Amino acid sequence: MANLDASSPWHRVSTGGLRGAAPGQRCSAVAVLGALLDRSLVQIADASSDARCFDRETIRVAADVWDNNTFPLFRAATASTRSGRERRALATLEWMAGLGEERRAWMLEQASAAGHSLDELLAPAKPYVPGRDYLGRVMAPVMAVTPQIAESLAADYDLPSAEVRYLQVERAGSRLIGYLELAVARSYPVDDGAPPETATLDIRLRDITEVRFDSHDGRGVALRSGADGVSIGIGARGTLRAATADLHPDDCCWHLSAAGHLADATTPPRDSQPAWLDSPQEGHLGANAMAAATILHRAMLHIRMVRSAGHVHRVPVHDFHRAFAGAGAAILAAGAHRLPHRREASFRRLIEHWARRGGPALADWFTTLLQETTHQPDFLASLRDQDRAHPVADTPPQPAPESSAVPGPPEAELRLATYTSAHTRYGTHHNASALVHLAVPPHSESAEGTPWRLRAVKGANPAHFQLQTEAFQGTSHPRITVDDDAARHFVLHDGALDITSGENWTPDPS
Repeated sequence: MANLDASSPWHRVSTGGLRGAAPGQRCSAVAVLGALLDRSLVQIADASSDARCFDRETIRVAADVWDNNTFPLFRAATASTRSGRERRALATLEWMAGLGEERRAWMLEQASAAGHSLDELLAPAKPYVPGRDYLGRVMAPVMAVTPQIAESLAADYDLPSAEVRYLQVERAGSRLIGYLELAVARSYPVDDGAPPETATLDIRLRDITEVRFDSHDGRGVALRSGADGVSIGIGARGTLRAATADLHPDDCCWHLSAAGHLADATTPPRDSQPAWLDSPQEGHLGANAMAAATILHRAMLHIRMVRSAGHVHRVPVHDFHRAFAGAGAAILAAGAHRLPHRREASFRRLIEHWARRGGPALADWFTTLLQETTHQPDFLASLRDQDRAHPVADTPPQPAPESSAVPGPPEAELRLATYTSAHTRYGTHHNASALVHLAVPPHSESAEGTPWRLRAVKGANPAHFQLQTEAFQGTSHPRITVDDDAARHFVLHDGALDITSGENWTPDPS
């Protein structure tokens, strides 16, 4: 592929990308759409640049946008006229903004960061309307934890007997966030035919200021909300404190609760609620444009896998960003060709550009995907001679793990700690487990400036899990100790994190 000169739109990406409209001019909808993709990739890069600032939630949100908006973006970019591109882009922006308040807020924030304003492009936000299921029963919404919500929960559920089923606390950038899942018994009467499953309360906490949790003291919950934030008492001595929290009752009988009856009285019937809009489908993509759209879509889905804490360290986020950085402007430039054959040739060159920038780390991924999407055996003939056996330069070989201990790095920073209790749900038994993410320094033979990397350590059937806020404060040397009963303790920060397991701790080989 020819080198990119200064007049190329792909070159402009690295020097500022698509610019916003001049004062007094209406923003171009298609330019905003491309800029939102590029802002997603910038967010992904910033949130994954080093394990010490890794922000799994930001990466997930930025990638998730393009699950159902990638193909509409390509259809908008490839319309044959400027008015057609604008019409399709506007439809895509409206669809994108209609997928919830958080998605709309993200769009406004990222468009502004790219120098665009969405005020003149988007219709006013529609008020939130609670939903009903296919039987017409009102469904539990996601609720901000307020004093009123805390009081309502205490009336509908037996919180003193609640049990912690799942706890996760992690660093998202520099903030502490968390997720708590509680198994709770209902205090309200249910129908005779109601399933025997207990309800669960799913609580997401933001800007956590205090963590005190001991799995031996995980029964009984007190939920409070006030001017100083949200406090969740757990057991006799445990607590979680955060600036804000959202709660969702995962309860198939919620419509029978007191809160459910109140919501039912004010929720419109199911047949009067606006139907979900389908994603914009106008426009046909040529073979190479479709291949490019499919490749980008699959890449975003792959990046979005970071939402699984157990797999996040296996997702090559940095490599994907290297391959696709500036894709928004590049897609608009390729799609702007008026003649179909030139447009198709431009998308072919763009795919080759992405594959080359992916390098050896993504060579197999691109090869497999291109065989599925292009059906052209010679598509990447010029790339086949590259030596894909060489490891990526900034990924040095790792020592093999020992059988009974974690090869402890000289220092590590705790990024995530997760505890799952043994429980049965929907007829399936889940064993107890623990998962820890550590930011560890680069290998001693790595080049200067190599970023820290994430390392996952798993423990099966932990007998004891103890976590305190201090575990997330700075670096510490991880220790594995074995007591007289052959129980293994994984310890950080002098016991601020202390996990006891009768089985080996397993450092992930990746």
